[in-house]
Amino acid sequence: MTHPMIALIEQRASANRFDATHALADAEIEELVRLATRAPTAYNLQNWRFIAVRTPGGKARLRDVAHGQSKISEAAVTFIICGLLPDHAALAARLRPFVETGHMQTEMVSGWQEAVRAQYADAKVARDEAVRSATLGAATLIYAAEALGLSSGAMGGFDAEGVAQEFNLGPNELPAMLVAVGRAAPGNWPQKPRRPLDEVLHFS
Repeated sequence: MTHPMIALIEQRASANRFDATHALADAEIEELVRLATRAPTAYNLQNWRFIAVRTPGGKARLRDVAHGQSKISEAAVTFIICGLLPDHAALAARLRPFVETGHMQTEMVSGWQEAVRAQYADAKVARDEAVRSATLGAATLIYAAEALGLSSGAMGGFDAEGVAQEFNLGPNELPAMLVAVGRAAPGNWPQKPRRPLDEVLHFS
């Protein structure tokens, strides 16, 4: 018997057509993001932000800077998933609950802060980490949506500067991906064929 998680991975497909009459309640959107934030995150930085675009006006503004993709208007919500440049000063607060439960010693926190400061001093390395964190969050959100009976469609086709300006992103925030979520409409393709393992897997 196939494990439900394996079945979910194998059946998930990107949706391009959504039921425009379907809406998600605040609590449902919050649950999607709560699950997305269980994604791996370096040093527990949690350097991401999720902007849930669901009003007609917000959808129109986002569609204008995303090459007019219709799924933004049709989906119940489209998330702008932002990666934040790593901030060593924010780390203590994000680790505090872990320290308070006794899982981590207090003196380790300053060491992690210094490691973050040193590792991401290079602007390119910091940007890569921001995009990596956002992408992990986006992937987890996609599978959370599937597990909750929803469909999703990830989008990389958008004007990053336009999104940043239109949605007032801070200088430390990078819009890494858009993810439309809602109820699928008829006409979507199933998951497309994947390359065979002998082309993508190498043992060393």
